[in-house]
Amino acid sequence: MEQVLIKKMFNPEGDDSIQTRRIINGNTTNIFNLNNVRYLWANQMYRTMMANFWIPEKVDLSKDKNDYFNLTQEEGIAYDGILSFLIFLDSIQTNNLPNISGSITAPEINLLLAIQTFQEAIHSQSYQYIIESIVPVEKRNTLYDMWRDDEILFKRNKLVADIYQAYIESPIMDNFVKVIVSNFLLEAIYFYNGFNFFYLLASRNKMLGTSDIIRLINRDELSHVVLFKNIITELQKECPQLPIEEIYNNLLKEAVELEIQWTHHIIGDTILGITKESTEQYTRWLANDRSILLGYTPLYPEEKNPYTHLMRFADVEGSGEVKSNFFEGTVTAYNMSSAVDGWEDF
Repeated sequence: MEQVLIKKMFNPEGDDSIQTRRIINGNTTNIFNLNNVRYLWANQMYRTMMANFWIPEKVDLSKDKNDYFNLTQEEGIAYDGILSFLIFLDSIQTNNLPNISGSITAPEINLLLAIQTFQEAIHSQSYQYIIESIVPVEKRNTLYDMWRDDEILFKRNKLVADIYQAYIESPIMDNFVKVIVSNFLLEAIYFYNGFNFFYLLASRNKMLGTSDIIRLINRDELSHVVLFKNIITELQKECPQLPIEEIYNNLLKEAVELEIQWTHHIIGDTILGITKESTEQYTRWLANDRSILLGYTPLYPEEKNPYTHLMRFADVEGSGEVKSNFFEGTVTAYNMSSAVDGWEDF
């Protein structure tokens, strides 16, 4: 099985010419010569991702503290559980992205992965800010440790962690493809049932500050979806022998099943506006949307989106500027001031 080379840190014999540059197994010097770029989409993405800088402490959470104690028991359980899951996702991304970047030999893409790593760290700090501002002291550690004790959450997290760990221990091509695909699926599938829960609370004038932060995180994650979509596309062009679509479909099926199982477990039929049926329908619809983005045949072609009324916030359907920004490649300014503009028109 072909090895994926870990690039040299100091490589005087490197060749960064556009003609020889590759996603992986290139001969890079690691110099960020951004005047000569092979992957032109990277320049556009750099500007878009940098335009979305934000600071979580600028979002007021004072009302959320009162709202938290007035959530129904079921809403409180879902709030804590989903927050715990999001904490794990962004934590493992922050830690693993440098491992991926260590094998990427296109400096313009390394730069984007560095920005993503920073954004994932901001997300982790955002969850700390939410917990510190809202959750009682005696409950805080339980949110960070829930993944250890909740069997279904542990199973969810273990799938991704094992794939990431396998590449660290054995950097062969098959493991690299699985890491790239798993990263895409984490960013493209795993967050969105949780995001929708917070948007539903906001539609009832609950936890508005939390939902504002989630909305900012949502916008970052959409850029990460497109970043890894582009990486997968370029890798397929450069290594057409790789069975990327087959690996993707196998991992997608498992990701959809685990996402549905987890959402049934933490929400089920207990939250107004979310049912087990709508969870299954939405997750499969979202999987179709992501497959189409990659140019693959959808696995669940009959599914419809039951949460269209929330898409003005999640914006994964193309109705707003986020979709235009990332999926169509047009850069517009959507920094913090424009990203959080209140919920009164919901």
